[in-house]
Amino acid sequence: MSGYRLRDPAALLAALVVPFLAALALTPLRTELSATNAALVLVVAVVAVAAAGTRAAGAVAALSAAAWFDFFLTAPYGRFVITGDDDVVTAALLLVVGLIVGQSAVRGRRLRSAVATDAVQLASLRGSARLAEFGGYPDTVVAHVGRELTGLLGLRGCRFEYGTLMGHLPRLEHDGGVWWRRGDRVTEYADWPDGETELRVVGGGHYYGRFLLDPPPGRRLPAEQDRLVAVALAAQAGAALDTAGLSAGHQ
Repeated sequence: MSGYRLRDPAALLAALVVPFLAALALTPLRTELSATNAALVLVVAVVAVAAAGTRAAGAVAALSAAAWFDFFLTAPYGRFVITGDDDVVTAALLLVVGLIVGQSAVRGRRLRSAVATDAVQLASLRGSARLAEFGGYPDTVVAHVGRELTGLLGLRGCRFEYGTLMGHLPRLEHDGGVWWRRGDRVTEYADWPDGETELRVVGGGHYYGRFLLDPPPGRRLPAEQDRLVAVALAAQAGAALDTAGLSAGHQ
C-alpha cells in the first residue's frame, strides 16, 4: 500500500482540481453532450493526473471525476444526486475505469523511469569497466568510481582511503544494506547515518581500502538497486587495483 501514501500534496491538489475544472468546462454542453462522452472526457483528466502523480493522486482523481460528473453533468444539476439509471451506471463505470486507467498510467510512468535509471546505471558500470579493461591507472579508475558513486548515491562528497581500517563506521554491505557493527551490536539503517559511511574495496581476496561516502544530512538511503550498483562499482575499483599488482595496504 506504500503507493497510496499521501506524499505529494501538489499531485493530490491536481487530483481534486483538474476533474472539477474539466466537469465545469463541460457544463455549458451538458444538454448536447451525452453522459458517456462527458465521462470519457473526465477519464482523460484522470489519466493526465495519474501520469504525472502518484497512485494516491490517480485514485483521488477518479473519485473526484465521478463526484463532479454527478454534480455538474447529471440531473438534477448542482446536487450530488443521480436519478437516471443510465447516469448511475455511467458514473459507476467512470469511477471504475478511472481507477484502472489511472493505475495503469502510474505504472507506465514508473516503468519508463526504471528503464531510464537502468540505462544510467549500466553506463556507469560500463565506463568503469572500460577504464579497467584498457589498463587505466588504478588511481584513475578509483577517481572515476568515486565520481560515479557521488552521482549515483546523491552524495555531497566521496573520497578513497587506502590501507587499514580506522574507526568503526557504518558500512554499505554487498547485499545493499547499510549496517553498523561493533561487537555483538548490529544496527541497520533506513536513512543515511550521520557522518561518513564506508564502502570497502576488495580485489583478488585482498583488502585495498575503502570509499568514504558523505551524504547530505537527513537524506534517505537511495533505492536498493542503486546501492547494489555502488557495490559493483567498488568491486571494479578493487579489480583494477589487484590487476595493477598493488599490495594490500598500499598508501
